[in-house]
Order: sequence, then structure tokens, then C-alpha cells
Amino acid sequence: MKLSVPIRIAFNVVVAAAALWAATSKRLYDIAVFNVLVSMGLTAVIVLHLRLKPSWSDAAGVAAGAGTLALIDFKLLHYNFNAFALLSFLGLASLVALAIRAAWSRGEESARMRLAFTFAFLSLSVDAAAVLFHALTSKLNPRVLDLYLYSFDASLRVQLSFLMGQAYATWHRFGDAGMFVYIGLPVVLAMVAAGRLLHGSKAAIPAMAAFLVTAPIGVIFYNLFPALGPTYIFGSRFPWNPLTINEAGRLRLEPILVAGYRNAMPSLHIAWVLLAWWFSRGLSVWERSIAMAFVVFTAFATLGSGEHYFIDLVVGFPFALFVYGLCAFPLGWRQERKAALGLGLGLTLGWFAALRVGVKLFWLSPILPWFACLVTVASVLILQQWLEQASETNALLEGAREPAVAVSVS
Repeated sequence: MKLSVPIRIAFNVVVAAAALWAATSKRLYDIAVFNVLVSMGLTAVIVLHLRLKPSWSDAAGVAAGAGTLALIDFKLLHYNFNAFALLSFLGLASLVALAIRAAWSRGEESARMRLAFTFAFLSLSVDAAAVLFHALTSKLNPRVLDLYLYSFDASLRVQLSFLMGQAYATWHRFGDAGMFVYIGLPVVLAMVAAGRLLHGSKAAIPAMAAFLVTAPIGVIFYNLFPALGPTYIFGSRFPWNPLTINEAGRLRLEPILVAGYRNAMPSLHIAWVLLAWWFSRGLSVWERSIAMAFVVFTAFATLGSGEHYFIDLVVGFPFALFVYGLCAFPLGWRQERKAALGLGLGLTLGWFAALRVGVKLFWLSPILPWFACLVTVASVLILQQWLEQASETNALLEGAREPAVAVSVS
């Protein structure tokens, strides 16, 4: 859709004014300083922008815009200097630059930049709404089901979240690397989205849609199985003083009143990095390597930080498959997509039911919980490969048809 010049100018003015308001708002400034996830979300905009348009002019424009915002905040408004604030200024300047590119570029680049700006804007909007949704989930679910998750983890006869927490507490650089990757999640999502956009605007839509809908859909599941993570339940006992296996086996399972965000089950961080890895297929070796590194270190960080139980990560696999199938729009309602949707949703809800009413059955033998986890992960990876192959075949067929259409029209 071609926009008139006045509309393009108005669009750019509105985006620039919004960025200036955000940068000078004391409340938003404090949020950016104290909530590193917000700063990482804005940093991801820089990655998205400069990956799509790696030009010195764009980089200089972003630096100049960020410098202007820093001058206003630090010199005129006298806000305290903070490095995360600088990252946020760079991200806001990149968002304005994307808006300018989206408005004034032509051809395929215009479509690419419009999608990039839309993705960046919606991602930031989802991040901003997350606090409200978490608060609502906590209000709707005053009691949490952590004891059921802890009991399952202990039925494995090895308490992985506590062991990883001990590793993080012992090897600080290992822990720092894991947490850097954990909070840097928006960056890898932006990298993969940009890589897919460079392969064609149409090819990027499923990936960007999957990254965006994961959080809203995840909130629904948080309400179905509210849980916090072991660090909130055990407090100062985490990670050095878990219950013994015998004590955990005799644990009375019931919902308990504990304060905190109900965002443990399933692990959305694992779902996001899995989606990033799956959608990085066909990108460069270094992009694939970064995506895989995020998968590995995010798994470590989710456990080591005490934010998740091991079973949260396992259930994150079928949840990711459900989102992956949901966003496989080009396939229509082919068998592969239906299978991915059915298996992903079925396994996710099946685990919820098993953990809620049948977790004691897993204590009969450690083989049972380990086998259930292995079957879950393996079946998800097999179905994902099947759906991915169907998507690649469909893309090749569509690509083969396009030249024929062009010839017939001419």
C-alpha cells in the first residue's frame, strides 16, 4: 500500500515524538534502568535495524539520536547516568530510524522495513503489557502448584534445578554467562527475525508471529498451572539445602500461598529459544550457532536462577511446537500442521493433568519420569522436523509457481 507524502511525514513525526516522550518520562526511565529486560528489548531493535540496513549513515543517525536523548536526560533533566539507559536511548533511536526507513523506502525494502518496524513496535508493546498480565495472573491465582512440580523433579532422583543453582553459585562466570543469555533473549529473536526478513518478507511472517504470540498464549497457560519456581518456595534454602529424596517423596502435595509472578509453567524462555533455533534454519552458520548457544545457555539459566523446575523446560517443548504449528500459515490446514497443533497442545495439557493428579505415580520408579520426559522431547523434535520439511516443500512449490504467473500476466 502506497502512502501519501503527508501521511509518511505525520507517521515519522508521531514516532519521533513518542520516542522523545518515552526517553524523557521519569517513570519509563526508571523502568529502563531497573528492569534490564526492557533495556534488552530496546537493544534488540538496534540488532533488527542494523542487520537489515548495515550502513554507516544509519549507525551514525542512531548514535546521534541516542546522544541527543542522553543530553536531554542527563544534562537538562539531570537524571542519574546509567549504562542501561544508554542502551534504551540507542533502541529508541533505532525505532525512529526504522520508522523513517519504513516510510520512505521503496520496493521489497519498503515491505521489509514495514514488517521490521511493526515487529519491533509490537514486541515492545508485549513487553510493556507483561507486567500487567503477570499482576492479573497473580490476582486470579493466589495459590500456586509448585509442590507438584518439585515432587516430579525429585521423582527423577536428581534435583537438577538445585544442582544447577549450586553450579551457578560456585562458578560465577558460568552463572554470569547464563544470565547474560537469559536476559538477552530479545536480541536472538530480533537476529532471527532479521535473518528471515533478508530471505524475503513473506518468509519472515511465521517466525515473527510465533515470537509475538508466545507471551499472550503463555499467560493463558500460566493461569492453568500457576507456579513460581524453587527460589521463591525455598527462599534461602535454594540452592544448597533441598529436601532429601525421601523427604520429597513424603511431601504433602497441595496448592500453597506464595507471592510472586506465576510464570514458571511452561518455560516461555525455552519455548522462545527453541522457536529461534527452528526458524534459524536456512540462515548463516554464525546465526545458527548463536541460536543454538541461546538454547543451551537458556536451559542452564532457567534452572540455575531458580526460576524454573526441570519439568517446566520439558513442557516448554510441546508448547513451542504448538506455537510453531499455529503460525505455520503458508501450509493452510495440511496434515503436518494439524499433527503439530494436536501433539503440542495435547502434550502440554496432558502434562498439566498428570502433574496435578498423578504425580505420585512417577515415584514408582525413576524410569517412569525420565522415560516420559524423553518421549515428550523426542516426539516434539520429530513432529517439528516433519512440519519444517512440509514448509520447505511448500515454499519451493510456491517459488516455482510465481514465475509462471508473471509470464502469463505479461
